[in-house]
Amino acid sequence: MTVLTGLDRLVRESFAPLAGRRVGLLTNPSAVDGSLRSAYRRFADAPNVTLAALFGPEHGFAGTAAEGAEVGHAIDARAGCPVYSLYGETLRPTAEMLRGLDALVVDLQDIGVRYYTYAWTMTHVLEAAGEHGVPVVILDRPNPLGGAAVWGPLLERSHASLVGRFPVPVRHGLTIGELARLVNALWNPAPAALDVIVCEGWRRTLTWVETGLPWVAPSPNMPQISTLWHYPGSCLVEGTTLSEGRGTALPFEVTGAPWIDAGALADRLIEEGWGAPLGAGFRPHRFTPLAGKWAGDECQGVQVHILDRARWRPLEAWLGVIITVRAMYPQQFAWLPPASPEGIYHFDRLIGGPWMRKEIEAGMLSGQGPGTILGRFAAEWLDDARAFEGLRAPYLLYD
Repeated sequence: MTVLTGLDRLVRESFAPLAGRRVGLLTNPSAVDGSLRSAYRRFADAPNVTLAALFGPEHGFAGTAAEGAEVGHAIDARAGCPVYSLYGETLRPTAEMLRGLDALVVDLQDIGVRYYTYAWTMTHVLEAAGEHGVPVVILDRPNPLGGAAVWGPLLERSHASLVGRFPVPVRHGLTIGELARLVNALWNPAPAALDVIVCEGWRRTLTWVETGLPWVAPSPNMPQISTLWHYPGSCLVEGTTLSEGRGTALPFEVTGAPWIDAGALADRLIEEGWGAPLGAGFRPHRFTPLAGKWAGDECQGVQVHILDRARWRPLEAWLGVIITVRAMYPQQFAWLPPASPEGIYHFDRLIGGPWMRKEIEAGMLSGQGPGTILGRFAAEWLDDARAFEGLRAPYLLYD
């Protein structure tokens, strides 16, 4: 089947909902219609809409900046309008950036995982727009992981950042439009006038490959659909001294370090049951990252394969890898330290609080096996998921 995104519907309707208005557009190259025309080109070429300002999230409006790299403002030659970065000197639009706009349109391809910055940039837009009286229009897009599964711990508000601002689980099962409705209603101190142009033909059970839509990588290290399915678990490797595969052809699908024995790690993961029950397979892997951690050094580790999508549990599988490496290499493995003594560990910021890292360390010191440690977390996640499903219910837009 073929699904229509909010952008597809807007084009089909000849931009009628925005006709005659001066709009700002938050987008990047991954926001395309069914014919691979970008939202930017569609708005720039629309005769009945004035594209007055462009906004870019992390990686910039052009989508080329490295992760974490600040991006500056610019002028767009085609549209002759300013391109404001929301990942540089400011994370939210200023009053000057919003002046003269009749609406601020958001078209970003989110990936359905809490620790991904685009959706949280959208929430900063909602706050600024509400404060300054600018209506917001979300052009909705499918959650590529589907909208049925909700899993993982909730974020503690003390650990809010641009990789998670509010108490949602790691997999929230929402489209960016649904998340906007929830955040705007529950956590926006000045709720914006919000309209969501919904997808046509999308159901919560559909993953990206079932939509018939073309896939464009939303960020430099999210190159293919398989990466998305690993990311809810493999992103946590960022919070350790292990490479998460940045600077290779398989970011977030491989992990390792120079001090690991690849064969021994793969064997241990299989022996401890992290494979078949979780739909995973482990292959010894050697790689030399060109960027990121261990750039230029040969690493040994594993490539994690998804062997059974129906049983695949990325959080458990990848946490199993992390905990097993911690057990096998206690002198070499480390959590990335905070930037300051009173700062927050990056792993804690990603998972949502300090409790998991502390329990892993306590379990290791008391001689508990990785499976015993992780088993305690899964029970808590089930409670979190059920609570969030009730919280999100009034804001769902699809069956």
